Amino acid sequence: MTELQPTEQMFLDDAYLTDFDATVVAVEGDQIALDRTAFYATSGGQQHDTGTLNGTVVTDVSRRDGVVWHTVLGAAPAVGDSVHGVVDWERRHANMRTHTAMHILCGVIWNLYGVAVTGGNMEPLSGRMDFDFDPLPPGFREAVESAINAEVANDRTVSVSYVDRQDAAVDESLIRTKVSLVPDVPRIRVVEIEGLDRQADGGTHVRSTKEVGTIRIVKVENKGKANKRVRLTVGD
Repeated sequence: MTELQPTEQMFLDDAYLTDFDATVVAVEGDQIALDRTAFYATSGGQQHDTGTLNGTVVTDVSRRDGVVWHTVLGAAPAVGDSVHGVVDWERRHANMRTHTAMHILCGVIWNLYGVAVTGGNMEPLSGRMDFDFDPLPPGFREAVESAINAEVANDRTVSVSYVDRQDAAVDESLIRTKVSLVPDVPRIRVVEIEGLDRQADGGTHVRSTKEVGTIRIVKVENKGKANKRVRLTVGD
């Protein structure tokens, strides 16, 4: 097979895009690669989108070597066919709200305590983040929940920009994880919550913190020395 070009990932610049047209560039069983897509592929702790391609249900989206593969139910189109994609907006928006909530949590904890993230994962409207605390500060849960919802109410703008890889490598403010996860690519995508948080990030986000809704810290767990897990949910 001819080596495929990386898929144009349209959600990187417009997370609100849910309808698009594209051309099939490869088919492997029930998996389809397109020249461009608005479907988010599972990565960085954020789950994939679902939706349809020409009315056929998309059940999974993954990325390999820069190529995004869409798993479909039913007959796949042929290479060269034009397809119309529709992203499930309810799931996409829930992921956008949740991912932004995670960044708010990360920003608040960094600004209050200067503590790095050691891990995380999310699904629509819930997620968890691990932090390098030892021990956990008194009154942590109540203080952090109050602070993150204050940032939601502040209606801070969330924006996307790009910086050169060499500049990102020396900008410590872009890395909130204990281990640097900046990818080895020429340009680094940066998601910024104005006045709160700025990180290298490849996920989808809402345009303002107010759009997230109410954030609740449902549990704080001890996962070992210097590793405390914060679980949250997002609601209206």
